[in-house]
Amino acid sequence: MKRALPVLTVLIGIVVIWYAAAVWMNSTWVYDQAERAGTTVSFAEMVPQTMDQDRPLLPPPHQVGAELWKGLFGQAVTSKRSLVYHGFVTFKGTMMGFGLGIVTGVLLAMAIVRFRVMDMSVMPWAIISQTVPIVALAPMILVVSNQLGIEGREVPKAIIAAYLSFFPVLVSMVKGLRAPDQMQLDLLKTYGAGEGETFLKLRLPASMPYFFASLKVAVAAALVGTIVGELPTGAVEGLGARMLLGSQYGEPLITWAALFASAILAGMLILVVGLTERMIAQKMGVRT
Repeated sequence: MKRALPVLTVLIGIVVIWYAAAVWMNSTWVYDQAERAGTTVSFAEMVPQTMDQDRPLLPPPHQVGAELWKGLFGQAVTSKRSLVYHGFVTFKGTMMGFGLGIVTGVLLAMAIVRFRVMDMSVMPWAIISQTVPIVALAPMILVVSNQLGIEGREVPKAIIAAYLSFFPVLVSMVKGLRAPDQMQLDLLKTYGAGEGETFLKLRLPASMPYFFASLKVAVAAALVGTIVGELPTGAVEGLGARMLLGSQYGEPLITWAALFASAILAGMLILVVGLTERMIAQKMGVRT
């Protein structure tokens, strides 16, 4: 209970501020309607009218919760209105990009640790690559994919997701593979261990805590990349497409429900990464 109390306090504070902001922002419409009708509205009459508008500027928490519930449980999972359906589409793109990002990050990290020339040449460019706004890069990736004859929207989304997710894996793995000190490396050399054995028995186990810590960041980044990738590709499926639909048609409840659905999906993915970390750490005898 003591651990949950700070979290609950912050949550209650956010909800209170959210409701206050909803009253403030949505009151504009209430006063405007009253002015057009030639009537006046008191504060006590105004507050209830800000809580149940069809197209509020800022939907209050209970409206977002109702829309989220309807999208998750009020539709068949095969329905195009179902957030479960759209979430699964985004999930597939996220996993493709996440896997590609892991492979790219790990391979580059191994090359950087093994070859000094890779450290001097590749690492600076990897850092610079993260300064490019992904919103500007996404349409370019789409155009290049079309020019290469790559059909469909899954590959461009996966590339965008991998672009965001490989960097935390790369940086953490470089740090982890270099974690063993010189005394440990010299000790293995005295036992006649080669580079391969040193990597498998020392560097790789030492990098596991760094690796799994980076995966929690990388999987969230891959989800963000997938959602961003759904916006310029003209996708009609996925949580990103759902957010865009709500924005285009002036339906903020759809946008907010999709936003919270993506947050739930991110939380589930991070939870799975954490459980996987525990299982692998137990088998390898690694303390995380």
